[in-house]
Amino acid sequence: MNFRQVHADFHTSEKIPDIGARFSKEQFQEALKTGCVNSITVFSKCHHGWAYHPSKANEPHPHLKIDLLGAQIEAAHEIGVKTPVYLSVGFDEKLARRHPEWLARNRDETVVGTPDFARPGYHKFCLNTPYLEIVLAQIKEVAESYDADGIFLDIVGVQPCYCQSCIHTLLERGLDPYDEQNIYKLAEEVYETYARRVRETVDAVKPGLPVFHNCGHIKRGNRAAAHYSTHLELESLPTGGWGYDHFPLSARYAQTLGMEYLGMTGKFHTTWGEFGGYKHKNAIRYEAALSVANGAKCSIGDQIHPSGAMDLATYKLIGAGYREVEQKEPWLDGVVPVTDIGLLSAEAMQSAGGTVRDENTTAHDAGAVRILLEGNYLFNVIDAEEDFSHYRVLILPDVITISAALKNKLNRFVQQGGKILAAGKSGLWENKTDFALDFGVSYEGVCSFRPSYFHPFFTPEDMEEAAYIFYAEGENIKLRGGRELGRRELPYFNRETLRFCSHQHAPDSGENGGPGMVQGRDGIYIAWQIFEDYFEKGSLILKKTVCHALDLLLGEDKTLTTNLPAQGIVTLMDQPRESRLVNHLLYAAPVRRGQNVEVIEDIIPLVNIQVRLKTKRAVHKVYLAPQMQEIPFTREGDFISYLAPRLECHQMVVLDYTDPREQKGKTD
Repeated sequence: MNFRQVHADFHTSEKIPDIGARFSKEQFQEALKTGCVNSITVFSKCHHGWAYHPSKANEPHPHLKIDLLGAQIEAAHEIGVKTPVYLSVGFDEKLARRHPEWLARNRDETVVGTPDFARPGYHKFCLNTPYLEIVLAQIKEVAESYDADGIFLDIVGVQPCYCQSCIHTLLERGLDPYDEQNIYKLAEEVYETYARRVRETVDAVKPGLPVFHNCGHIKRGNRAAAHYSTHLELESLPTGGWGYDHFPLSARYAQTLGMEYLGMTGKFHTTWGEFGGYKHKNAIRYEAALSVANGAKCSIGDQIHPSGAMDLATYKLIGAGYREVEQKEPWLDGVVPVTDIGLLSAEAMQSAGGTVRDENTTAHDAGAVRILLEGNYLFNVIDAEEDFSHYRVLILPDVITISAALKNKLNRFVQQGGKILAAGKSGLWENKTDFALDFGVSYEGVCSFRPSYFHPFFTPEDMEEAAYIFYAEGENIKLRGGRELGRRELPYFNRETLRFCSHQHAPDSGENGGPGMVQGRDGIYIAWQIFEDYFEKGSLILKKTVCHALDLLLGEDKTLTTNLPAQGIVTLMDQPRESRLVNHLLYAAPVRRGQNVEVIEDIIPLVNIQVRLKTKRAVHKVYLAPQMQEIPFTREGDFISYLAPRLECHQMVVLDYTDPREQKGKTD
C-alpha cells in the first residue's frame, strides 16, 4: 500500500453535460505532482450507476465521449502513481428505477435509503437478488480491460433485508422471515457469499489483486468480515460529523488485526460531495499526521468536477500534508504499536455474539477512548479474540458482563500478572447476580438514585476534595475485602413531578450510599457507567477518576508519561527492522463551528515536551525526525527521559537501540 493516496469521487448525474470534456493528461499529472500523491482511486462506476469507460457490463454515462477511466490510469501510471479502481455496489440509481424489486427493504417494506445524505438520495440494493450477477460482471470487465492496482467496492456490508427475495429464501428453509435473528443470519450469509464470489471473480483474472469492501465502518468484533478485504481503509471525516476522536478508535482496533490499513479523511470542509469546500491546510497536515501516528497510511477524499478537470487548489491543499508525510515515510513502515492497555470494545463484544445488549455501544467505547487519548496512555481497542497477554491492564467499559469463556481467558490474564479496570455492569456474570472477578466487593443491584455523587478518597490533580456529580446509571456494591477508594453519596431524592429541587437534580444529602470505587485482587471497579458518562457529559472528574485508577494499576510498569496537554496525542511504535522506537507527538485544538463541524485552523506550537519512557532496549541515540537533529537524553534504570524542544503539529522522536542479536554477538 502507498502512503499518499487520494480517493477521487466522481458521482455524476446524467443531467450534467460534457462529462470528462476538459480532462487533460498534463493537468491531471500536474495535480498529482502538486499533491505529492502516489496513489489515486479512480472511477469505473458511480452511485448514479454510470460507467466512465466503454462498457458491455454497464452503460457509459450518456454525456461521456472518452474513456475517462483508461485515460486517468494511463496518465497516473506514466508518472508512477497507482490506480485502484472504484465501483459502487450498494447504490446504482439508474438500475434502482428499473428494478425496484431488487432494492433492500426495511421490515415495513419501505426502501432502504440514505438518511445521512441530503434528500433526495440513493437507494440500496440487496445482493440476494439478480443484481449480484450484474455487479460481478462489472468487476470482471474492469479487471480484464484495465491495469487496475486494486478494486474498491463501496456501500457494502451486512444488510438485514426484508425484500421478497430474502423473505422467499427463509420461507424455503422453513424459517420465520420476520424473526430478526433469522434475517440477520441470512444477511451475514449474503454478504459472505458476495465477498467470496468477488474474490473468485477477481482471482480468475488477476490473482491476488487487492480488494477492499467499504462498509463505512469497520465493525469491531467481526474479524472474518474485515478479512474479506486485503487491507482496510478507515473512513473517518472529522468535519463530516465523525469528530477528531473517531479515527483513533477505529485505528486502535485495526492495528490488532494483522492487516495493512489507511486512514481516509477528506479535503472538504464538511463531507463527501461538497464542491467548493476546503479545509485549512493545517487540518490536512494534522489529519495526515494523525493517520501515520496511529500506524496507518493516508487517503484524502476529493470529488473531481464532472468536466474531468482537476482542481489545483485541492491538490495544493493535499500537498501541504503529503509533502510532510513523504519526508517521514522511512520511520513509518513496518511498525508495531507499543501498548500498556487493552480496551475490550463493547461493540466488539456485542457483534461477536457476546453478552453486551446495549444499542449505545459507541458511547461506552468512545468515552473510554477519549479518556485514554487525553490521559496520554498507550492502548489498543481489542475484541475477545485478541491475545490479552500483550497488555498490562484491560478495561471493560460499562456493559461487558462475563460469560464462562471470557471468565477463563480473564483468569489466565490475571494469573499472569494482568489487572482489570471495570465499570458499571462490567465484571458481573452475564446473569448479573454477582461479580465474576474479584474486585473485593459483592453486588447489590442497580442504584435507585440517578444521578448520585462520588466522593473520592484521593484528591484529583488540579481539583479539590468534594462530592462530585455522576450522571450515569450506577450499581450498588458492598465491600468484601477490597480497598475502598471512594464512596457514593446519595441525593435527597430523584427528581419527580411532585418532588424536585432547583433546575436539575437534588443536592447531596451526605448519606453514604456504599462504596463507589474499590480495588481488589483482580483490579479496580467503578460503580457507575463512567465511560458513557464521559462521552455524554465530559466532566473532568470522570476522566480524573479513571486516570487515577489506571495509574494505580499500571504503577511503575507504565511505559510512557509526558506533559503533553489533553488535546495532544501520543503513540509509541517499534520499528524492529530498523532497530528503533518512534515516539509520535501531535497537538492541535479543534474548535466547533456551525452546528456540528470540528475545525482545525490555527496550530499553536508547544515547547519543551517532556517524555519519560520505560524500555529495556539498549538505546544509544535519540533524535528528532525527519529533521535528523540529535537531542540529549538520560537513563535511570529502565527509564529514558528526553525533552522534545518544539512541537508544531507533529513531531517524531526516534530512539535507536542496539539490535538484540548484535548484543548477543558481542557477549558470546
